[in-house]
Amino acid sequence: MSQLRLSRRFFFATSIAGAASVALDARLHAAANEEARVAVLGAGWRGGELSGAFKGAKGARLVTIADPDSALAGELAAKHNAKAVTDLRQVLDDPNIDAVAIATPNHWHCLAALWALDAGKDVYVEKPLSHTQWEGRQVVNATQRGDRIVQIGTQQRSDPMQAQAKRFLHDERGLGEIRFVQANRLGPRATIGKRATPLVPPKTVDYDLWLGPAADQKIMRDKFHYDWHWDFNTGSGEMGNWGVHILDDVRNVAYQDKVSTPTRIVAAGGRVGWNDAGQSPNVHYALFETELFPTLIALSNLPKAPGEKGGWKARGKMPVDGPGSGYVIACEGGYYLGERGRGRAVDLKGETIREFKGGNIVPLHVQNFVDAVRSRDSNSLNAPVAMGHDSTGWCNLANIAFQAGASYDRDQLESASSLDAWPELINAMETQLAPHGATVEQLVSSPVLTHDPKTERFVGDHAETANRFLRREYRGKYVVNEVS
Repeated sequence: MSQLRLSRRFFFATSIAGAASVALDARLHAAANEEARVAVLGAGWRGGELSGAFKGAKGARLVTIADPDSALAGELAAKHNAKAVTDLRQVLDDPNIDAVAIATPNHWHCLAALWALDAGKDVYVEKPLSHTQWEGRQVVNATQRGDRIVQIGTQQRSDPMQAQAKRFLHDERGLGEIRFVQANRLGPRATIGKRATPLVPPKTVDYDLWLGPAADQKIMRDKFHYDWHWDFNTGSGEMGNWGVHILDDVRNVAYQDKVSTPTRIVAAGGRVGWNDAGQSPNVHYALFETELFPTLIALSNLPKAPGEKGGWKARGKMPVDGPGSGYVIACEGGYYLGERGRGRAVDLKGETIREFKGGNIVPLHVQNFVDAVRSRDSNSLNAPVAMGHDSTGWCNLANIAFQAGASYDRDQLESASSLDAWPELINAMETQLAPHGATVEQLVSSPVLTHDPKTERFVGDHAETANRFLRREYRGKYVVNEVS
C-alpha cells in the first residue's frame, strides 16, 4: 500500500486540482485488497492491547512499535516480532507504513495525529482525542482537508448492542420520553504518592520527546508511567480517562449524536483524602444542560470507606443502582442501564423488561478502522474524528469548570437546575466525603458557564476565566499549529 502515501505537497495540491483526484481514486481502488501496514505509537498498557488487536485484524500487519521509553518499545516489539523505535518521527517518515495507532499519553494525541496526517498516514487515535478543545478542532479541520481515515478509540461505538438499545429507546419508544441521564464512573483508585524531591525519569526514556508539547514541570508523584493521567500538564483526569467512554455512549445512545456539546455546565469536585501529587479531582461531578435534556455525571476514585472494596452507589430515587461505570437513561416509563458489554431496561418498579448483550469490542473497533483504510470509505467508520471531538468536548468542558472553580458553594450549585436528581447527586457526593475525613470545604465549585457549541467558546458571565483553558501554551518545537 506504499503507493497510497501522499507527500504534504501532493496532499494540498490534490485539494485544488480536480484532475489529480481521478488518478488518485484509481490508485486507491487498486490498492483496496492490500494489507495495511500499521505502527503503534505508545507501548504502555493501551498500546499493548491495540498491538494485539491490530496483529489479529484481517487485512492489517503490525510492523513497528514506537515509544520514547526504549525498554517498553523493545519489549512490546519483541512480543509481536515488530521493529522497535523510540522516535515517532521515524514512523512518520517511513513510506512503508500506511497507518498509525496513537496510544501515547493524552498530551501527545493531537500533535501526533496532525504530524501523521501531514505525513499522509491514516490514523487511529485513542481517546480522549484532545488535551484541549482548541487542539481537537485542529485535527478535525486537518482531516476534513484531505482523504485520510481517522478513527477515535471509543470502541463501544463498534458494539452492535448500541444500535439495538437505540432502536428500543427511540424507534420502539420502549420507555417513553427521556427525562435526563445519570452517568457514573465510580471506580476506586489509590493515591499516587507525593515525593519530597522530583522524580527522575527512567534512563531508558527520551524525556524531551516524552514531554513533547507539555510544559517542563517537576514530577512529584511516585511512578513515571500511567500516573501522568492525574496531572493536568499531561493528562485529563478520570473525566478524560473513563468519562469520555461513558459520555460518548450517552451521546450515541441517548442523544443519537444530535447534541454536539453542552450549552451550560456547572461542576464541583476536589482531590480529597490522599494528600498526594495529583492535580485532577478524585471526586468530580457535573451538570450538562443541552437543547434536549440534561445529563449529570458523577466520578469518584474513593471507595465507600477507607479500606473497603468497591465504590459507592449514586442511586438517588431510582429503584435500582446505576452501573458503577456506565449510565442510566431516566425515562417516563422506566430506566435504561447501560455499561460496557451489557445493558438492561427496567420499569418504574425496577423489574427487568429487556436485556442487551455486547460483543468483543476492541477487535471489532480495530477491524472497522482497518476495513475503512483498505476501502478508503471514511463514511464506514464507527467513530470518526468529528464524533470523537464532540464527545471529548464534554470532558474538556467539565475539566475547565473544575479548573475555573473557587470556594465550594452548595447554593450556587443547586440553583443551576430545577431537576430533582441534581441536588440528590450533590448530597450523595457530599455524604461520601465523611468516611474519608473530608468535608465540602476541600471541594471547589464553578459558576454556571455558558458555552456556544458553534464557536466552541464560552460566552456571557465568567467566559474570560473559562476560555483561557481552551488552549495551552506549547513547548519549543512541539507546537500544534492552527489549521483553517
